[in-house]
Amino acid sequence: MLGADGGSTVEGRQMGKIVVQMSVSLDGFFEGPGGDLGWHQVDDELHRHFNAELRTMGGFLNGRRSYQLMAEYWPTADQDPASTAPVVEFAGIWRDMPKIVYSRTLDAVDWNATVVREVVPDEVRRLKAEPGGDLALGGADLLSTFLRHDLVDEYRLYVHPVVLGGGRQLFPASGDRQPLRLTGSRTFGNGVVLLRHERARD
Repeated sequence: MLGADGGSTVEGRQMGKIVVQMSVSLDGFFEGPGGDLGWHQVDDELHRHFNAELRTMGGFLNGRRSYQLMAEYWPTADQDPASTAPVVEFAGIWRDMPKIVYSRTLDAVDWNATVVREVVPDEVRRLKAEPGGDLALGGADLLSTFLRHDLVDEYRLYVHPVVLGGGRQLFPASGDRQPLRLTGSRTFGNGVVLLRHERARD
């Protein structure tokens, strides 16, 4: 059964989506050489937009590495007197948001997070069917796993006006074609362009 916007429904209720929301360079890298992220152009306008998008999510899905990177900074970011208003706001969003961390090595996590050992497609679909909203997926390695199981519903890619020439590409060279449809775009004052695509499912 399909909802009005093409999404699945569960007993008449709109089913949540797995949403990839990540920054990329013009040549498709999410990290520069050596893990460099210094090319990200996140000003107050863009950060406020991130906050507005992410606060509506039902939860964050992270791999071990992306969770640990976030947990190093965001739990106490709002205690820094130098933090901007959008940074202070997102610190609260991140702490309060339910989080699932996919990891085979972590035994315990904090800040409203739960460790799950494996990506089990039926369990992910069950999460999507629960009330609460879409689920934001973070981490390129975790994305590769979700793509392999055909679990990603929407991409919100923020294309930064820079060519890196090397680094880690967001999409693995799997050889699989994935039809998409453009559902929206937005250009920010700093030159970053948001492209929103959904899966073109039958």
